[in-house]
Amino acid sequence: MADDFHAIGDLVADGLDLSGAEISNILDSAPFVAAMPFVESSDGISHKYITETANPTVAFRAPNAGRNMDSSTDAVITATLTFLDFSFATDKAVADAWNKGPEDYIAREGLRHIRAALATLETQIINDTDASNGFTGFAGLTTLDAAADAMVLDAGGTSAGTGSSAYLVRLGEMDGVAAVYKGDGPVMSLGDTIVQDLVAGTDEHYPAYYTPAGAWFGLQAGGSYSISRIASLTEDASAGLTDDDISEAIALHPIDQRPNIIVCNRRSLRQLQQSRTATNPTGAPAPIPDEAFGIPIVVSDSILNTETLL
Repeated sequence: MADDFHAIGDLVADGLDLSGAEISNILDSAPFVAAMPFVESSDGISHKYITETANPTVAFRAPNAGRNMDSSTDAVITATLTFLDFSFATDKAVADAWNKGPEDYIAREGLRHIRAALATLETQIINDTDASNGFTGFAGLTTLDAAADAMVLDAGGTSAGTGSSAYLVRLGEMDGVAAVYKGDGPVMSLGDTIVQDLVAGTDEHYPAYYTPAGAWFGLQAGGSYSISRIASLTEDASAGLTDDDISEAIALHPIDQRPNIIVCNRRSLRQLQQSRTATNPTGAPAPIPDEAFGIPIVVSDSILNTETLL
């Protein structure tokens, strides 16, 4: 049976009562977030989860002979949630002049702000872009931020400032990677719109429709083997993404932690397709990849081509 995760689309639908087409359009800008499971935080803005750090020791024994008992070892990981603010305001005169009325104008702006918020959430999950105010994302994890880390595969790119990464991830609510939200109501909802006085400059005021909106998010990073990173992908010779890279990264994961999704950007997908074309026995271009070794590929514009090489 396929996994059936509690996903962000459900939380958006609950908050805004949107049609399927509207949800699809919103999630287009955050395809990796759309694929991720979402779990409710265990305690407000502090989410604690357990990861196994050592198996118990067992052994064969002879009849009537004993052995030393042992137990497994766990570690409690705390993920701190941070607040993503997508509130907005618009000049009342502008909204009132909208041909379909102010309510339609505000709903239009609301959808666009939610789309931007989801893209920002995806960027934080992958790139750890805001290290000051955001939660720790993949690129900021101590298991993935150096070329010598056990779960990092160095693709060998050498052109400074042109790096990129691909991540192999085991998604799972209980045994893998998941996004975390503070569950005190609909997550991606918009608050009640009010009219308030806004200050444009010194002693200058105008009435505006103000809509509060925001949500608390964090990352459950799973265990030590839940995420691998193919880093320093560039346009240098032999430094683009290939099936060999993906195969080597898969080998970093134990059998019970096999990744179930690959996330990369458009350049890496193009490099992967071109590497397959070069070995295609028919001579025809290989199709644009949507999987590798049975693992689906998600393409995200949140992964840039300007990363610092590890």
